[in-house]
Amino acid sequence: MQLRPLGTTGFNVAPLALGGNVFGWTADEKTSFAILDRFVDAGFNLVDTADVYSKWAPGHVGGESETVLGKWFKASGKRAKTVLATKVGLELGPDRKGLSKRWIKTAVEDSLRRLQTDVIDLYQSHQDDESTPLEETLGAYDELIKAGKVRAIGASNYSAARLTAALDVSRRLNLPAYGCLQPLYNLYDRAVFEDELRDVCLKHNVGVIPYFSLGAGFLTGKYRSEADLAGRARGKKVAEYLNERGFRVLKGLDAEAARLKVSHAQIALAWLMNRPGVTAPIVSATSVEQLDAVLSSAAVRLDEEAVGNLERASAER
Repeated sequence: MQLRPLGTTGFNVAPLALGGNVFGWTADEKTSFAILDRFVDAGFNLVDTADVYSKWAPGHVGGESETVLGKWFKASGKRAKTVLATKVGLELGPDRKGLSKRWIKTAVEDSLRRLQTDVIDLYQSHQDDESTPLEETLGAYDELIKAGKVRAIGASNYSAARLTAALDVSRRLNLPAYGCLQPLYNLYDRAVFEDELRDVCLKHNVGVIPYFSLGAGFLTGKYRSEADLAGRARGKKVAEYLNERGFRVLKGLDAEAARLKVSHAQIALAWLMNRPGVTAPIVSATSVEQLDAVLSSAAVRLDEEAVGNLERASAER
């Protein structure tokens, strides 16, 4: 497996990351364990979760994904084979959100307990918190790194301006710097990353691990109408792609899937893995079969014709 440096975090990771948002939600504990085993045994290593997963599900309070991961670490003994990434900042309850020093230092202890580990490899700010000074947030991370509870830090959902500001604060005050970014980026959702964030990441060697790499499943080609979304956990999100541009992207994927004899998902992920600045797209799976299908995309090589066709199909017009 060809590993890639994850920005300035010090970690080398395989070209696909496993998203843990489904663990304990649409993938039960037994299935989650099987998915994790297959992922690591296949030579992949970056697993991404968050303290808030899966608070949105009925009856859930957050922490379900981390809890499943912790049980898997204990049962499998594969913690050392995993680059563990989790996040802090989204609301878990009243006064349990944001990036203040108080909340970060509380939340990290909760995550460590659920994950049944002594250290988090990559601790990420889940979203920007403009109500807390960057100096305070980065200072809190500095204390966690010095205490051996966190190895590196990253950001998610930051604008180019705020990411740049955070990097400037890190340099000026000699504080830990965000070594990677987790943005929305896929064959349909291109503007968020490409318009401004990409240049910042390339300039400062910030690794990039995009989420919604398959557009919540839309880029698999399975969903073509509202009727296809009935009963789907992510149907509301996928519905946002059912428009003229979305159908144009699907048409481009249809053509390349037929020409190259690979799946829509493999093409979409191969395109993303080889975009400038991208380190490892994050993918989720609710079965081992689904996982095998997406992991095989790491071996897909798109020719110039495919890349050109996909560029034209997904271009903003």
